[in-house]
Amino acid sequence: MKLLNPLFNRINYLPRLVVFFVVMLLASTLWIAPVNATSIYQIPQVTAGDRTWVIDQAEVISRINEGKIGSALEDLAKDTGNEVRFVTIRRLDYGETIDSFTQKLFSKWFPTLEAQANQTLLVIDTLTNNTAIRTGDKVKALLSDDTAQSVVTETVPAPLREGEKYNQAFLDASDRLVAVLSGKEDPGPPQLAQNVSVEGTFKAKDETDTGNATIWVVGLLLAATVIPMATYYLYVR
Repeated sequence: MKLLNPLFNRINYLPRLVVFFVVMLLASTLWIAPVNATSIYQIPQVTAGDRTWVIDQAEVISRINEGKIGSALEDLAKDTGNEVRFVTIRRLDYGETIDSFTQKLFSKWFPTLEAQANQTLLVIDTLTNNTAIRTGDKVKALLSDDTAQSVVTETVPAPLREGEKYNQAFLDASDRLVAVLSGKEDPGPPQLAQNVSVEGTFKAKDETDTGNATIWVVGLLLAATVIPMATYYLYVR
């Protein structure tokens, strides 16, 4: 009987050990989430007149395209006085939305109506691809709220639907904003291809049956392997 006591003690201890690891896993998840989130205070300070046009914290824009965008926005500022800035972040703080984040950053960078007048700020959260834009009062004379909203709901998302093409998204947004804020005709959002094929959209019945059968076979094989190993480990340990 004494020989069996260590075995039973270890068996009784195992559930506690599992609970401990589950708690630690949850705790680490809760800790990692805030660490990866971005607050407005992690974004470098920018003021009106600064030559900082792109802040790519999410690292989704190539250096070449960042240079192209920066050059175009630099020329826009020199020619018209209108300044546009792009910001990318990886994720938002808990409880924050892309709109609230963009508004807070806009107010932090440009705290007065005078400083905000010729400013445009576009921000994207690459975790969700949600995008927001804020503009100053003088900008609205050229860039209406409807057009600004079209930039974030049509121009930016279009390339992202084709495989997260962030470079193309920001190049398109830059081209459109530069044109509008230069007093030129609005080129509008990208034209999406209309080549929609109805044929072949749904799987054939035999393909579906084969896929389901494969899933069941793989699941049974995994169960047949894992369950005996777990049982053996439980009793041996």
